[in-house]
Amino acid sequence: MGHTKAGRDFAFIDDVTAVDAIDRISPTLEPDQLALMRQDWHHLLFLHWEVSPHELQALIPPELTIDTFDGIAYVGLVPFTMTGVRPVGVPPLPWVSSFHEINVRTYVHRDGRDPGVWFFSLDASSAIAVAAARAAYKLPYFHSHIEFLASQGAIPEIDFTSHRDDPSGTQPANAHIRYKAMEGIVTPAAPGSLEHFLIERYILYATDDEHQLYRARVHHQPYPIQRADLLELDETLVWAAGIKRSEAHPLRHYAREVNVKIYPNEKL
Repeated sequence: MGHTKAGRDFAFIDDVTAVDAIDRISPTLEPDQLALMRQDWHHLLFLHWEVSPHELQALIPPELTIDTFDGIAYVGLVPFTMTGVRPVGVPPLPWVSSFHEINVRTYVHRDGRDPGVWFFSLDASSAIAVAAARAAYKLPYFHSHIEFLASQGAIPEIDFTSHRDDPSGTQPANAHIRYKAMEGIVTPAAPGSLEHFLIERYILYATDDEHQLYRARVHHQPYPIQRADLLELDETLVWAAGIKRSEAHPLRHYAREVNVKIYPNEKL
């Protein structure tokens, strides 16, 4: 249940090449299959803390292995907002195609291949999206009341507040985050860098109630990464996921927008 405030200080990782046998480029390529859905993601903030790989390994299915960078594992907290959520070939609907989300995640691979994301929770402001994602993708979605406010200007300040009100999820599971992009270079993460390891993830894993493992793909242009200013952070979502994180300032990165294709879920 951490509470952190930060001003202009930030953490941004220099490009570091890791000796890594896992193929991290192939999963970023567009799949040779038909997409089911399209979504546009906006104002993404990626917060990451170092966590013991052994602690995280105990929280994920045994078929998966915690992915590490130079032996270090990470837990991420990612707030953002979504528009244009709709099946391929269907126009967006104003009352169902836009909503807000925040997720708690870590990084995994399967037998040294297919590096991807394991979500501990995904909180969304749309009851329809929560029900659909649970049913179709077996993801641990929970309904939350979320307010997303963006100031005017070339570099908007985001005020994100979420409060989980879903009785099926651990509570309290809330967040208040204020953040903005910092002026400077906007660039895709370099392969081999920590940014690439943390952010360029296009495979997601999930399990159903019978512990059957599933995998799905997404695709979009590389994230346009900027340094991020974290102005305020008060959250219990990581705690609700059963993870004890550091009180140190997290790594922080910002991406303004990506246009996303979602592919079918696959039973493994």
